[in-house]
Amino acid sequence: MRVIALIVRAGAVVAASAFVFSLLVDGGPRPATAARPDVQAVEQPEPRPAAKAVPARPKVPPGVVAIVATGDIVMGSTPNLPPDGGRSFFSDVQTDLAGDVVLGNLEGTLSTGGGSKCGARSTDCFAFQTPPSYARWLAQAGFTVMNLANNHAYDFGRRGLEQTIAALTGVGLEHTGRPGQVTVQTVGEIRVALVGFASYPWAASLTDIAAAKRLVRRASRLADVVVVTMHAGAEGRDHQHVTRRTERFLGENRGNVVRFSRAVVDAGADLVVGHGPHVLRGMEWHKKRLIAYSLGNFAGYKVFSMGGPLSTSAILRITLRGDGTFETGRVVPTHLVGPGLPALDPAETAHGMLRSLSREDFGTRAVEISADGILAG
Repeated sequence: MRVIALIVRAGAVVAASAFVFSLLVDGGPRPATAARPDVQAVEQPEPRPAAKAVPARPKVPPGVVAIVATGDIVMGSTPNLPPDGGRSFFSDVQTDLAGDVVLGNLEGTLSTGGGSKCGARSTDCFAFQTPPSYARWLAQAGFTVMNLANNHAYDFGRRGLEQTIAALTGVGLEHTGRPGQVTVQTVGEIRVALVGFASYPWAASLTDIAAAKRLVRRASRLADVVVVTMHAGAEGRDHQHVTRRTERFLGENRGNVVRFSRAVVDAGADLVVGHGPHVLRGMEWHKKRLIAYSLGNFAGYKVFSMGGPLSTSAILRITLRGDGTFETGRVVPTHLVGPGLPALDPAETAHGMLRSLSREDFGTRAVEISADGILAG
């Protein structure tokens, strides 16, 4: 059950399910629904933390927080949109998206007009543009925060990103992933910080691990629980296994996902959730914190390659205590059906796939996954 709190929007107070604000390292809290997002900050290098330290929060708040996370989401790209305007897009999975903090990776933009990054190219370039009105379906499905640290957030340039942020905040959704950004959501007495990373200039840097650790330490001083989400790793059915090397794809540095993930846990992250490879990847424990390296393609209407591991995904449901320690966890198996709609998978393919990948890639550090998807050390 979500705790009713207050959220301040441009000086007014309105009812909401949780208090949420975004903070940039070079400034103070900014309203979650600013009339015009400061997109200029997206194009700047990540600033160093201010000299004035933020005092730690020594009290461990009571209770637990239910965190739900998914992989990549594209609700169609104009003109290829769902026949009902997206109204039923998440209907088959909505029950399992219920949680206090519900995080998804929004691939593409919620925008209209503007120039595509692809220009005249069409066969080897993909730019996704979904109508801004579709933000309401994300809110209706239960999402509370969308990650914008990925390779498609800038598909239509600064204006496309600005429209995306405005569309999300217009329906009460927060976002994370800009350089220096920490987004905080309060659930009861527990403050949850969310920080998104990718290897692109409009995102908090995945490849500058020292800077990533500084940002996570900042988040840990602001909140009780820290969730890191990363868009990282090479793409495709041949990249299900996690390596210890820097991964490259289409000439891009997609990060050393193991080095990055363990480093941010060392810096204070309590949960790391990955996406980007478009396939499931294994899960491991590091210092008793869960790292899920990729949750695969959650939803992609007529935009993703499909079949086999490309159509297999999962919803991750985690309960953490007020000090960030793990309490319970479960994987809900999903898959893409038809033209790329998210649906529960009656065959529960994700369970066996994640179990095998985790054991093969991490050995004694692997997350154990039971026949019904329960997570254990």
